[in-house]
Amino acid sequence: MPFLDIRLTAPCLPEKVAEIAERMTDLTVEMLGKRREVTAVAVQCIAPGHWTIGGESLNVSGRSSFFLEVNVTEGTNTPEQKAAFIAAAFAAAETVLGRLDAASYVIVREVAAEAWGYQGQTQATRAARRFACEAPFPA
Repeated sequence: MPFLDIRLTAPCLPEKVAEIAERMTDLTVEMLGKRREVTAVAVQCIAPGHWTIGGESLNVSGRSSFFLEVNVTEGTNTPEQKAAFIAAAFAAAETVLGRLDAASYVIVREVAAEAWGYQGQTQATRAARRFACEAPFPA
């Protein structure tokens, strides 16, 4: 049940927003093993004049940037999966948005199962219920 927070310095054209959301959802499903049906994405387009790198507005520098934060349940992905996802997400963003400043970031944030949930239940509660349903019945 990941949540993807995407911010970019690009015009908020509906087709660009849809494409970046779809590509990042695909990568989250394929590389991090998350379920598509519970993957939520929010895309924010920020004017280049409202984004600075090194204290310089992107309006002045002419550069563009991108930020992606993916929230996942702690311990559900290996360091190798996260590293591969970060590289692939940056590459996919450049494919959609064009050349990005190196100071564009991808974060895979792990949230403790007892502090993260959906549909009104923590992941810890959901896991405990799932485990209880799978446990063998006493003879």
